[in-house]
Amino acid sequence: MNINTIVDADYAGKCFRDIANAPLAALRGLSKKDAEALHKAFGITTIGDLAELKFVKWASAIQILASEECDTPEQAAKETLLDEAVEMTFPASDPISVDSGITRIEVPPDMVDASTDHQHAKAVEASTAKGKREAA
Repeated sequence: MNINTIVDADYAGKCFRDIANAPLAALRGLSKKDAEALHKAFGITTIGDLAELKFVKWASAIQILASEECDTPEQAAKETLLDEAVEMTFPASDPISVDSGITRIEVPPDMVDASTDHQHAKAVEASTAKGKREAA
């Protein structure tokens, strides 16, 4: 990541130590009014203060742990029940309904040799030629 994309132009090219000690408004998108509100609420004035704020650390830790958290047994049971209900409603392994009386195809349909008559091209050509003769 290019640090210059997240700090104001006045702080572009500065070292990280200088940026950490810079006022909050040095962060791109954080106005002086926002910085004043953060100072009033939390008593912080620099980017480093913001990074050390316990609420920021707690929020970051919660987010990291949430991404690694496993489902509780109750959540896993609900998910399993939901999956089974969907499978019972829409059986993925049965494209043809058993209730329709069709269990298998007894006789395969006539196969067209696609290499010689792709999409019935010869039949279409013949009917087109016949139509032109009748029109003339």
